Amino acid sequence: MNGSFVSTLQPASSHRKAALLAVLVSLVVFAAAAPFARLPLAQVPAFLPIYQSALVIFDMITAVLLLGQFRILRNRGLILLAAGYIFNALMATSHTLSFPGLFGPQGVIGGGGQTTAWIYYFWHAGFPLFVIGYAMLKPNGQQHTLGGSVRLAVYAAAVSAIALAAAMVLVATALHDILPPIMAGNTDAPGKIVVAVITWVLGLLALAAIWRRPPHTVLDLWLMVVLCVWSAETALASVLNGGRFDLGWYSGRIYGLLANGFVLAVLLLENGSLYARLAESNKLLAEKSEALEVTMSDLELANRDLQAFAGSLAHDLQQPLTTIAAFSQVMQRNADRMPAADVVNLGKITAAAATAKRMIRALLEFARLGQSQVSMARVDLNQVVGEARSAVMATESRYIEWRIAPLPAVHGDASLLLLAFINLLSNAVKYTRHQRDTVISIDAVPHPPDRYDVRVRDNGVGFDMTHAVRLFRPFERLHTAAEFEGTGMGLANVRRIMEKHGGSVRARSQLGAGAEFTLRLPSADEAPPPRKQGSSGSGSLSGPGPLAAHPT
Repeated sequence: MNGSFVSTLQPASSHRKAALLAVLVSLVVFAAAAPFARLPLAQVPAFLPIYQSALVIFDMITAVLLLGQFRILRNRGLILLAAGYIFNALMATSHTLSFPGLFGPQGVIGGGGQTTAWIYYFWHAGFPLFVIGYAMLKPNGQQHTLGGSVRLAVYAAAVSAIALAAAMVLVATALHDILPPIMAGNTDAPGKIVVAVITWVLGLLALAAIWRRPPHTVLDLWLMVVLCVWSAETALASVLNGGRFDLGWYSGRIYGLLANGFVLAVLLLENGSLYARLAESNKLLAEKSEALEVTMSDLELANRDLQAFAGSLAHDLQQPLTTIAAFSQVMQRNADRMPAADVVNLGKITAAAATAKRMIRALLEFARLGQSQVSMARVDLNQVVGEARSAVMATESRYIEWRIAPLPAVHGDASLLLLAFINLLSNAVKYTRHQRDTVISIDAVPHPPDRYDVRVRDNGVGFDMTHAVRLFRPFERLHTAAEFEGTGMGLANVRRIMEKHGGSVRARSQLGAGAEFTLRLPSADEAPPPRKQGSSGSGSLSGPGPLAAHPT
């Protein structure tokens, strides 16, 4: 995105050709006008205010556009350049107000033509200094990026430009009688050539500063064109001419107007191009959004059909499995009449039928969770976790140390949350079975602004985080049935429950060092609306942090 701005975009060959053409035309006009720079022309009083007004408008619009890019890119070089254009506009205004005979015999400010000339040179010496500062801080990759307040930086730039302009105007007016004379009426005084040459050299130094700071952007390219034309203006209007209202004076100011218009034109063309691309992007986004809505609708229908099919299939499979299990039990009653090999095989059939029934029950529960409606209310997690622990420990005889911190109230469905914690605590109990001293802890920490992270930790066998991507998938197990019983559906159900609450479940672990689950749930005090299923926060896995789940 940043490459779309003239201050970051690398110039194409078309940009270079256009800039070179502008410089060549400028040099041709300069070469044609230079020999006649001292040719006196008629005084046109309206020329200067019209020229200066256009200049002020150009400079202020350019400054605003540069500040707009600064607000996005935060490159300090841009704000310094924008301050330079603000300085230009203020100095042009002061120059107009001080010009003798325009708004009064000695101008509105200052003491006559001497003041006007010094304001002109302060003006034309000041702007190259801003450009040199820009060259030192100009956007190169991620260098010189502002880290503070953008608004404060904009105010500081404007105030600095105003303060510098005011200081220079004050020097030119208050020290009118102390400064060396550079004008004698409308003609040049002998000392003017020294000041003019210094001003002209500063413009060339600014050009060199940008040239020596590659890579060059489109903005750099056109700033170099501006400085070429700016130098031609200074040469015609102050070095080669003889005074006011000669050919050099008029042509130099026309040069100045063109120079200020180059960057403005490029910025305006860029803004138009950006708006065109934005409109095209919005159109494509609208089309893709419409297509996505259709796809999502189709997926929701397909998902409902799949859940209904899974539920129906699981229900239909229960009957033949029940029959297989029943006849297996009947045959086992007469096992003493059967060969030993058949007895073993019959036991395998009975065990397989029991496993299949457990998996079907788990599949039915998973399908029901997808179709169930959530009844959201204020839920006290202390009560939910207490009930879940009682349910899990009802069939457990060994001692387990439970460390349960006070838990918050959340916004959720109490029955679904109870099922989620039963699954998590069952996993914790199961996978700590071989521990000599079993410790299971539960606590909660706020997750601003409106959620809680509820953590369930154990000191069980843990698992390798490289396989964590398989967690929370239906029927996925990281341990064999011979090691730990289960169907692999418990964590899939937990994930689905969290999706319905607009929350997430994450996991981290280490082999032999236990595991930790984190459920992110909405607070009961500031309950946000539940997110749609499949949202970005659902069922996600953290990096090597403390959340990971044992597959049930």
